[in-house]
Amino acid sequence: MATIPSSSDIKALADDLYKLVDHLESTEHGELIYSALKAIAQLSQTNAERLDWKILTGSLQDMQKAITMFHPYRFNRKVSIFGSARTHADAPEYRQAYEFAERITQQGFMVITGAGGGIMAAGNAGAGQNSFGLNISLPFEQTSNGFVPEDSRLVKFRYFFTRKLYFVKESDAIALFPGGFGTQDEFFECLTLCQTGRTTPRPMVLMDKKGGDYWKQWDVFVQQQLIERGLIVKEDRSLYKITDDIDEACQYISSFYSVYHSSRWVGDLFVIRLNCDITDEHLERLNSNFGDLLNNGRIERSQALPKEDNEPHIINLPRLAMYFNQHGFGRLQELITAINDTCDSGNPMICHPEQR
Repeated sequence: MATIPSSSDIKALADDLYKLVDHLESTEHGELIYSALKAIAQLSQTNAERLDWKILTGSLQDMQKAITMFHPYRFNRKVSIFGSARTHADAPEYRQAYEFAERITQQGFMVITGAGGGIMAAGNAGAGQNSFGLNISLPFEQTSNGFVPEDSRLVKFRYFFTRKLYFVKESDAIALFPGGFGTQDEFFECLTLCQTGRTTPRPMVLMDKKGGDYWKQWDVFVQQQLIERGLIVKEDRSLYKITDDIDEACQYISSFYSVYHSSRWVGDLFVIRLNCDITDEHLERLNSNFGDLLNNGRIERSQALPKEDNEPHIINLPRLAMYFNQHGFGRLQELITAINDTCDSGNPMICHPEQR
């Protein structure tokens, strides 16, 4: 039975809200806080049912816990690992996931898993102190694996959708091992968000055991049933890479952030931030090979734009700016690969895979 808040609890909440509203104009992100409070106030004036309020409350509580946990590590690059909870500790996929997590953290990344058994346990165990767990309560299978370093690195979610939100929001790369419906669901969520541009570009690597064909067979389905029917374009396959080699997987992820740092929209311009500048010849190659991505103009050098002043830690990074057509996100992935391929021995790549 739900506990009704006491009068002292309600008064404490009222005091907190009064203080928040009184200082809203001078509070960082005040306009967004205002919009959130306004949405809740407006909902309270409707005929929203109890289930609506339970979903809203549970979602906000999930997000509050995740934001609190990840905030101290917001500048550390992270890799989300997905795979079956049913994979046994003596399976080759388990050992492979353990070694991958161990190796990728040695390169400066941190690891996020669902904190369950199988591949998730292998990921947390391999990453050791450099891992997080995003757990969820299920009737079966899902309990914390005991390898998440401490409770401050573990969030127990109520809802799948909020859990998946933070798998994507907090990650800079995705590594997928063989799994069932849950793994496929998480992969297609990430794939759809990247294909439609609803999240920033990132490397997605699909790991098979040595000589395995789990992802190769999946890719056959993609080619025969999706591409040949015109349901996706062939460039969408550039959104992911299939391998059975741990070294290749780690190199694929780390090289993605060798020259490329990050990207964002600033008005109509798509801005790509770089860890180091590229040569004029390199820029000319990009314009020659990727002009099909532009609505108009060229890929041009740029300094930080005024609307980027909310990211002072990367304000001095060199940039490329373009009028991206927002259609070919597989081709955009290919552009990032080409940016990282400097072909310039006089300007060695500067690698900061651990820093956002």
